[in-house]
Amino acid sequence: MSSIIQIKNIGKRYNITGRKGGYIALRDIITEHFKHPVKGLKNFVKKILGKNSNEVFWALKNINFNVEKGEAIGIIGPNGAGKSTLLKILSRITPPTEGEIVIHGKVASLLEVGTGFHPELSGRENIYLNGAILGMTRKEITEKFDEIVKFSGVEQFIDTPVKRYSSGMYVRLAFAIAAHIEPDILIVDEVLAVGDAEFQKKCLGKMEEVTGKAGRTIIFVSHNMDAISRLCTKTILLDKGKIVAAGDTDEVIGKYLSAGYADASRLNFPITDKDVTLNKYSIEQDNSETLVIAGERPFNIVVDFSIAKALRSFRVGIFIKNIMGTVITRTFVQDYLREMEEIAPGKYSVKLEIPARLFTAGEYHLELKVFCFGILNFFEKEHIEKSISIRSPKDFNEVRSKNTDTRGYFLIPSEWQVKKETKL
Repeated sequence: MSSIIQIKNIGKRYNITGRKGGYIALRDIITEHFKHPVKGLKNFVKKILGKNSNEVFWALKNINFNVEKGEAIGIIGPNGAGKSTLLKILSRITPPTEGEIVIHGKVASLLEVGTGFHPELSGRENIYLNGAILGMTRKEITEKFDEIVKFSGVEQFIDTPVKRYSSGMYVRLAFAIAAHIEPDILIVDEVLAVGDAEFQKKCLGKMEEVTGKAGRTIIFVSHNMDAISRLCTKTILLDKGKIVAAGDTDEVIGKYLSAGYADASRLNFPITDKDVTLNKYSIEQDNSETLVIAGERPFNIVVDFSIAKALRSFRVGIFIKNIMGTVITRTFVQDYLREMEEIAPGKYSVKLEIPARLFTAGEYHLELKVFCFGILNFFEKEHIEKSISIRSPKDFNEVRSKNTDTRGYFLIPSEWQVKKETKL
C-alpha cells in the first residue's frame, strides 16, 4: 500500500506583533514637529510609542505521519491544538513554515461554511462554480447535479441566492458537492456539526462509502468521538501544536477522554462571541460546583449570560452526550419558555434541575449550545463542554448482567409497585 500523503517535520509559525506605548495627542506631534522637524519628531514618536514587540507562536511543530490510500484518519484534540491549521496546510490554503508535504491525487476540502460560494449566486450557480473550483468540468458537474441536489436536501431553494441560506443549508450543499466530485482525498472539518443529526448520519454514511467502496482517503476532524470511532481506523491526537498520541482509534480516543481535554474548565470566563457574552457555565449539586454527581440526589445546570442587542429565534441549552460523543438527549430554555426566543438586551441567569435517579452510572458530556435558530451559532470554536461522572444512586441495586450494552442511559426514577396475592 503506497502513501498518498507524506507529512515530514511540518511546522507552522506565526509572528504576533504588538506595539507598546501610549496615546499621542495631535498638539504634541505638531509642537515637536516645529522644534525638531525630522530627527526630533522621530525620536519623540519612538519614545511615546515604544518599540514593536514580536512574539513567535508555533501553531504546529514537528508533525510527522503518513496516510495510506483508502485510509480514514481522524484528527482530534482540544481547541487551539492546531487541527484546523493542519487541515489548511493539507488543503494548500496556507503554506507550512518548515517541513514538507507530498500529496498524490486530487484534494477536496470542506473546512468552513460557505467556502467557495458566492452569496449573490443561486444554489444551482454555486454548484457549478464550486465544482469548477474543485477541478470538475461542466459536463462532470451536470452529470452529478441531480445527485448533489438530492443529497443536499435543498431542492426547494436551489434557485435562491445562497446568502439567504441558513448555515445548515450551506453545509449540506457544500458537503454534497465535495463528496460527489470523487476526489482522491476528502478533507472534512468540524463544520459538519452545523447540520442536523439526520444529515450528519447521511454524511458519515457517504464518507464510509467513499473509503469502503471507492477506496478513497479521508482526513476527518471532529469533537464527536462516536463519529471518529465509527469512521476512522487510525486517529491522531494533537495538543498545543504537537502530536501526543497516534495509532488505533479507540486507544487514542481513550487517551483523549482520560486526559480531560473535553472540559469547559479549560476556558476562562467571561467569553464573548458577537452579541452574546457567556459569564458562567457550571454543574452544581448541594450548592457546590462539581463534576462528580451522586445519583440519588438532583443536580443543577447553571448558565449566566449577557445579550448586547435584541435577538430573534434565540436558544440556549445543552446536548447531553455519552462518553463517545453521541447525543442521547437535549434540552433548551425555550422548549417551554417560548417567549425567550425573542430575547431583549440584558443579563440572564438560567438554571435547570436534573432529577435524582435519572441517569445510569457512567461518564457523560454536557455541551452548551447557544444560537439563533437557522441564523447563527455562537461559541462554535470554543466547543464549551463539561465532562461529568454520575454515580449510581445509593438505593439502586447494582447487580446486573455483565452485558453492559443493555444498560442504556436512563433509569426509571420511580419504583415498581408490588402486590402479593394471599391466595394461590
